[in-house]
Amino acid sequence: MSDNKIKIGISNKEGQLGFISARGGLRERAGRKSIGATRKVSLTLTDDLWDQIDSYCKEHNLSRSEMMRKVLESYFYN
Repeated sequence: MSDNKIKIGISNKEGQLGFISARGGLRERAGRKSIGATRKVSLTLTDDLWDQIDSYCKEHNLSRSEMMRKVLESYFYN
């Protein structure tokens, strides 16, 4: 077994923990950019519509959330 130890540090963001490695530590603004406040929603759609959504997401390398966000932004902001 190795002698590597894992350190856990407190992030600058409230309520979050992060791993600290020997080669660095927690970095300000590291990681994915925040898109703001998030809320989960539930949708009831036909199987055919879900299949079309999944096909589009796979073809364009998007998550369902990313695709729905783009659709809604296009509708409201364009």
